[in-house]
Amino acid sequence: MRKYNLLLVDDDPFILEGIGEDLEKKGYQVTRANSGDKAVMLLKKHSYDLVITDLVMDKTNGIHVLKKTKALNSETMVIILTGYGDMHSAIDALRNHADDYLLKPCESEEMVFRVNRCLEKAELTRKINLYQKILPMCCVCKKIRVDQNSPARSDEWVSIEKFIHDRAHMDITSSYCPECARKTMEEFSKKK
Repeated sequence: MRKYNLLLVDDDPFILEGIGEDLEKKGYQVTRANSGDKAVMLLKKHSYDLVITDLVMDKTNGIHVLKKTKALNSETMVIILTGYGDMHSAIDALRNHADDYLLKPCESEEMVFRVNRCLEKAELTRKINLYQKILPMCCVCKKIRVDQNSPARSDEWVSIEKFIHDRAHMDITSSYCPECARKTMEEFSKKK
């Protein structure tokens, strides 16, 4: 199993230790921050898979930590944890792209379940983003299957030149890379 890096943010030392210890027992690497300011500083220096932040803290609150996290890396998951939950704060958290919202006190099993669910969602998002970057290309003729805006498993295969022309509105000119130029010159020399 991949070792996930979590940032736990809360101004309550009992929450930091209790939840932190529970998550470490499940195999997670947990960094603790006892304020929103410290969390923002850590976010600027390190990358985390998931941030769990208290909503109500002095100076820098959980919404600010959420916004900063998403601004630095939109793929980092964020769970808002609060003892002062109401409809307004939940809506505010979701509008700012929180991935989950959990009320204190919460059972250890519930926290682990929510963390696992967020990390599973993050893995699926990473895979989708990766797959969207892959172009299906024939290994022999180098034609590309056009399946964007088409039904899945389309039979339309086009040359790479046509694909780039149609998608990027660019034309390709033929040239030699240095390696092919050298090989071509060697072949011409052998024929003479």
